[in-house]
Amino acid sequence: MNNFIFENATKAIFGKGCVKEYLGCLTSHYGPNVMLAYGGGSIKRNGVYDEITGILQSAGKNVIEFSGIMPNPTYAKVLEGAKLARENQVALILAVGGGSVMDCCKAVSLAAVYEGDVWKHFWVNPGIIDFEPLPLGIVVTVSGTGSEMNGGAVITNEELKMKTGRDYPKCNAKFALMDPTYTLSVPELQMVSGGFDTLSHIMEIYFSEPDEENVSDDIAEALMRGVIRDLRAAVRNPKDYTARSNLMWEATMAENRIIKLGKKTDFECHMMEHQLGAYTDCNHGAGLAVLHPVYYRHICEAGKTKFARFATRVWDIAPEGKTESELANAGVETLAKFIGELGLPSTLRELGMDSREKLKEIADSCPIVPGSYKKMTHEEILAIFNECF
Repeated sequence: MNNFIFENATKAIFGKGCVKEYLGCLTSHYGPNVMLAYGGGSIKRNGVYDEITGILQSAGKNVIEFSGIMPNPTYAKVLEGAKLARENQVALILAVGGGSVMDCCKAVSLAAVYEGDVWKHFWVNPGIIDFEPLPLGIVVTVSGTGSEMNGGAVITNEELKMKTGRDYPKCNAKFALMDPTYTLSVPELQMVSGGFDTLSHIMEIYFSEPDEENVSDDIAEALMRGVIRDLRAAVRNPKDYTARSNLMWEATMAENRIIKLGKKTDFECHMMEHQLGAYTDCNHGAGLAVLHPVYYRHICEAGKTKFARFATRVWDIAPEGKTESELANAGVETLAKFIGELGLPSTLRELGMDSREKLKEIADSCPIVPGSYKKMTHEEILAIFNECF
């Protein structure tokens, strides 16, 4: 194992009924004004909104609503939330939703108390947070991103066509409430794309050095097998509580920093999807599903030892009669078949792109991050986009 420092300040409370049981006492530690943040209104249709507002009101809280957070949260929306929080002297932000709501609220927690340019100082470049962000609590209603137990936030600056993520430990939520029953009403496509986002996070950590046997990779292999098993079970029966509860915790485990310990990580595919999203506003998990097999075909030979291990340990592909390269490629092609099995898209056209016109511009805007088994160039990223088209 390589050297590391581990930190995670979020208290996770998991299971049926956890919101009813714990939300009131958790919010009692903060002032009277709570900003309730959510997305397009599904929590009003499924009863979650009424339950949470009832708990907050019974706890003597004044509820300030911050709604309409979009799937790819924008910097403009962050500034809107920050202004609302300041004007109402909010003591706690309560983010109720999936990764987009959580990410937006982490950025709001910074912007509400910071006097400078939050985008420039904390998203364009990594910054140093030497102040206390506004406290944040989370109620998860859609699983997949794992944002509930980290300080990561991906924000889109529409004017600049930039979608950027940063992870600041000081932006970790104080608490995260995870009741798997809240996810049962999520539409199948959203559930599947969220689950694939989880698998993507794990793969992008796993497919990086070190390649020697290590605890982080051992856990990652178990998690990948679990996500595959549980996605299949949840597609067969969307009301399967065991599968949905496993998917919720697998998403958290993928991004609570545990499997990153001692790893280089390779999030190039995420960077590519982020820029696709900045230009097209496509579904994040669906975009990753299109990109991953093609990207891995490009780097598979350079990382064939790990990809061969992926084939045997995650997909149970028999190694007999195959070279290491053949085994590695078999693992990637099995991943591609699994994506098709889930009904996720395999081309950029299926994501709504009808022209290659912007592909070079998008490719050139992609950051080149360290960690990949093969050093990427903007030319190769463009080639990947063209193969995906």
